Amino acid sequence: MSSPRTDLAPPKNQPFTLNELKGYDGSITGKPIYVSIKGTVFDVTAKKEMYGPGAGYHVFAGKDGSKGLGLSSLKPEDAVPDWSGLDEAAVKVLDQWYDFFSKRYNVVGKVIDLPESVSKF
Repeated sequence: MSSPRTDLAPPKNQPFTLNELKGYDGSITGKPIYVSIKGTVFDVTAKKEMYGPGAGYHVFAGKDGSKGLGLSSLKPEDAVPDWSGLDEAAVKVLDQWYDFFSKRYNVVGKVIDLPESVSKF
């Protein structure tokens, strides 16, 4: 597991729709790879060996996969932004992932069209 970084850039607040985020899944050479957690978009390009096409965590690339992260699931059907049905333990896991990403990847924006069930969080 990688150590926290001390050279992260200040967070950016670029708006993304879930549809726009799909374009950042690593399938286009030279384009960054983004993963969103609870609506915060992280640039994970530096770890393309983990998030790029064919990699273990690619299921989360170009989307908000909050539910899947909370469930510790790599199933594509779980890599969705609606984490409102997670139990307390799964929400804790999701929060741990958010904290992990926050310490290792630059924040490049926010998802502006999360499902209503989670947009209040």
